[in-house]
Amino acid sequence: MGREMMMQGILLERIEAFLKEADMPPSVFGRAAVHDPRLVSDLRGGRICGRAVICRAEHFMNKWRADFRAGRVTPIGDRRVGTRAGRRVGDPANKSRRA
Repeated sequence: MGREMMMQGILLERIEAFLKEADMPPSVFGRAAVHDPRLVSDLRGGRICGRAVICRAEHFMNKWRADFRAGRVTPIGDRRVGTRAGRRVGDPANKSRRA
């Protein structure tokens, strides 16, 4: 059981670092990575994830970083303050409206 707890701790540390790097709210990450908006809050509360969830979260972070370096995504930001990043560059929903 100790090994699983260590893996969960490492996963949570990696996700926390990613959230800062991507300027992404935890619920947005969970929804985008594993279709579970409570993933990060549950991990913070001690949730134990299976290998599939860990792999999907890691894959999402790696793909996002690659897409970011290639200029295909922008940092997510907090949608409550009006930013709409994390969308594909060139996505019509990512254009700002001007009067």
